[in-house]
Amino acid sequence: MSEAAGERLVKTERHGRAGLARLNRPEALNALSDALMAELGAALLAFDADPEIGAIIITGSERAFAAGADIREMKDRAYPDTFLNDFIGARWETILRVRKPVIAAVAGFALGGGCELAMMCDIVLAADTARFGQPEINLGIIPGAGGTQRLVRAVGKAKAMEMVLSGRMLSAEEAERANLVARVVPAAELIAEAIKLAERIGGLSPVAVAMAKQAVNSAFETTLRAGILHERQLFLSLFGTGDQREGMAAFLEKRSPRFRQS
Repeated sequence: MSEAAGERLVKTERHGRAGLARLNRPEALNALSDALMAELGAALLAFDADPEIGAIIITGSERAFAAGADIREMKDRAYPDTFLNDFIGARWETILRVRKPVIAAVAGFALGGGCELAMMCDIVLAADTARFGQPEINLGIIPGAGGTQRLVRAVGKAKAMEMVLSGRMLSAEEAERANLVARVVPAAELIAEAIKLAERIGGLSPVAVAMAKQAVNSAFETTLRAGILHERQLFLSLFGTGDQREGMAAFLEKRSPRFRQS
């Protein structure tokens, strides 16, 4: 619950086969408090377990996707406490346990932990108002939720080093050019476009989508040869599914496939 009694820190909606989780701390620009991250993790796992949901969207407000971790919560923490309590650990990484595709729909600020949360998602759609950055250096710290690692893999060493060392923010257009986001859309169309994409993915074969996500992620976590072998194993295993037979039959019969939606 939020500071306002009874108010959820993460609001959820359903749009067909798309599940939407909206961060709801507008007074703090959706700063990622412990309580918010716990609610977000629970919402993501609930959507992941729901056979009626095929893809998940995380979004914030027009002003901010998330302006970073909650500085008020962090200010007085000491190393032994942060280490023993796994601060910025399991609670933040619940999203990495989600097997369904997760789309970040980013408007406004995505800074620090907000940028890191977006990078944990599988696809990032950005409104033309979005701003991305890792400004932790201004606080005397560095990114702690994968920012230095995922940012390098997304935009390359030179740009990541500049962002991390100087705190410079990227506009939505520069983030797209740097491959941090998939595409940029007008702010007024952001949620509609995210739902459209999630619905498109959610209408496809669930097992093929899950394997495709796993295969692409493996490209960032292993060698090329190991990744190709993993891809091949997943590819061949899909020939044991009804969705493969249905998809190919539908193609040859010039009709829309009817994939098993569970």
